[in-house]
Amino acid sequence: MRVLMVSDVYFPRVNGVSTSIETFRRKLDAEGVEVRLVVPRYADEGLQPGITRVAGRAVPGDPEDRIVGWRAMHRAVAEAAAGCDLIHVQTPFVAHYAGLAAGRKLGLPVLATYHTLFEEYVHHYAPKLPANWLRTAARAISRRQCNALDGVIVPSSAMKARLTAYGVSTPMYVLPTGIPLERFRQGDGAAFRAAHGIPAERPVALYVGRVAHEKNIGFLIDALIVARKQVPELLLLITGEGPASAELKQRVTELGLQDAVRFLGYLGRQQELPGCYKAADIFLFASRTETQGLVLLEAMAAGLPVMALSAMGTIDILAPGKGCITPPDDTAAFGEILAHFFNHPEVWRHLAAEAIHFAATWSDQIMAEHLASLYRDCRRASRTSCPVWAATAGL
Repeated sequence: MRVLMVSDVYFPRVNGVSTSIETFRRKLDAEGVEVRLVVPRYADEGLQPGITRVAGRAVPGDPEDRIVGWRAMHRAVAEAAAGCDLIHVQTPFVAHYAGLAAGRKLGLPVLATYHTLFEEYVHHYAPKLPANWLRTAARAISRRQCNALDGVIVPSSAMKARLTAYGVSTPMYVLPTGIPLERFRQGDGAAFRAAHGIPAERPVALYVGRVAHEKNIGFLIDALIVARKQVPELLLLITGEGPASAELKQRVTELGLQDAVRFLGYLGRQQELPGCYKAADIFLFASRTETQGLVLLEAMAAGLPVMALSAMGTIDILAPGKGCITPPDDTAAFGEILAHFFNHPEVWRHLAAEAIHFAATWSDQIMAEHLASLYRDCRRASRTSCPVWAATAGL
């Protein structure tokens, strides 16, 4: 079987969508699914087997991302779709319209993964426009786009519920991205600490992800201030980059927390990032709009307890017995519980084993098997008769 994935973002741009695409792409081959990609060109990536790069320009105010040319993307997708059995769209921008146009022209099923809850993000990037108007517009666009498809893949049950509330009637299938378990189990935490000058005995909390306003990292800094009253040596590592980096760094300086917060930037996913997870004592996450929370699972696979707000997509991950702590959405309470974690390790010692056990149920191979099965069923059926959608619409 041959599938064309189309996206407005991909490596070397690091984010959850890029990670999801590559994780599935790598494992689908073993399931008999050949994946072709049409994605943006960022620099001179060179020739890559199975990948078509489309030129574009930097997004104003966000030079990490690209806006691909409308005609160029449509042309590239139409050419790459020849001989494919199905089109899988990964982003709702130019890629969505190019994938849908090619699918309708060639008579192919078109699925899309709804990765991002845009109604919660848009006001950060257009602050001069009324927030309510932006949310209403984001919902309307999402509803129209999803209902034009043959099926929508969502990474969490909370996302399915939200799209249903929007008025999306296209069948939806809950299928999260899997985790390459072995990669995160084998990190060298001691070596990472030594390389970054962090004493072996120093308490370390970790955030990994895009450094963006919607990730609510300021909440973690406020909670850190509370926790350091009882754990003065506590260090917060912030891994990743994004549009909120400069503002957060300035805030840390103004608060005099330069010795308590370190910004590490992007880390290589093959060795550096697994080592970073292993070097920490606990993983912190405060996003209220996450559609899945892939980094929580990566941390758990490394045996790292997770402390996070339970909201949206993280609800499927955060529950008793799964290696996590879910404090109230309050910086003082979050900080107090964080301090208790370090001052009473015997109370929380069980979390590491729970985290490893739970993460194993989210392996990339298991999720790829589910996606391959979904592809095959939808190839054989129309929008109204696909047996997978009929069987799973109630999930």
